[in-house]
Amino acid sequence: MTDLLRILIVEDSTEDCLFDRPRTVRRRFDVTSQRVTSAAAMEAALEAHKWDLIISDYSIPGFGGHAALAIYQHSNLREELIHQLQ
Repeated sequence: MTDLLRILIVEDSTEDCLFDRPRTVRRRFDVTSQRVTSAAAMEAALEAHKWDLIISDYSIPGFGGHAALAIYQHSNLREELIHQLQ
């Protein structure tokens, strides 16, 4: 039996948000994810679901790492937030 792993991806590029999950992750977790590209979409996603992990691109036109971090901190979440620096 696999556990559900919910990942919120803050990323403007479809190609960059497609990550190859290692076989051990695929066997252990049923991964579901949602990609958001704006502050409003991130806030709505945070209100709509409980996420296990939030992965954020640092540089998104009109919205990026600093804004995503501010929304995350304002939401008082306990989930992990990972910034991708490129």
